[in-house]
Amino acid sequence: MSLLSDWRRGEHAAEGFAYPTYTRGKGPGVIVVHESPGLTPEVIEIGQHLVDTGFTVVLPHLFGSSHAPPRTWEAARVVPRLCLTREFTLFATGRTAPLAGWLRSLARTVHASAGGPGVGVLGMCVTGGFALAAMVDPVVVAPVVAQPATPLPIGRSRAADVNLTPGDLAAVRRRVADGCPVLGVRYHADWVTGTRFETLRRELGEGFVAVELDGHGHATLTDHRHPEAVERVTAFLRGRLLGEPPGGP
Repeated sequence: MSLLSDWRRGEHAAEGFAYPTYTRGKGPGVIVVHESPGLTPEVIEIGQHLVDTGFTVVLPHLFGSSHAPPRTWEAARVVPRLCLTREFTLFATGRTAPLAGWLRSLARTVHASAGGPGVGVLGMCVTGGFALAAMVDPVVVAPVVAQPATPLPIGRSRAADVNLTPGDLAAVRRRVADGCPVLGVRYHADWVTGTRFETLRRELGEGFVAVELDGHGHATLTDHRHPEAVERVTAFLRGRLLGEPPGGP
């Protein structure tokens, strides 16, 4: 049986892109944007955790496998494909991924259906910066940046880049100044994240809440899932979308 058999399958088309989506749960909406190599069991597991926590969770399927453990070589095939696709920007600096417009449209659709004060967006690894790009739209009120890995940290400028155009970065700064914080999660020794957390601290000040974990892992919520990461992300989403005070009810 597919791990997604109890999720409602749909499709969202906007900005010249169309991708399948899987939805489950009740409550305010949270979009979980999967990492490489695809919509794996570990991504579905964190999505189900958020469903159980009280959210309507939407899992877009953007690339790679879905609902089944990826083959050992799949990650090696997915990343080169992402380098060539027009939806992502794995090398360019000072650019927002073209898929951002599609994600903002999805967020508006999810909010219209699920209600609540707004939508949460969780990006991971190659989609980590998508949460920042999505929050340019005010409907996104709970952005979570987990181990952001693009552009690939080859050289200082790429390592520091947060995958946004100057205009979108300015819009993110305004959103933060107006009271919308950004949560970032990474393993402190994860070289793939480059120096992006330092960039976000400089640009967003106290509006950037950084969770930096001990160890040399990468995927904070999936393959190398850390209890503190799960707890902090859940608490952030509950606070922003359910009005729950820090530390729970």
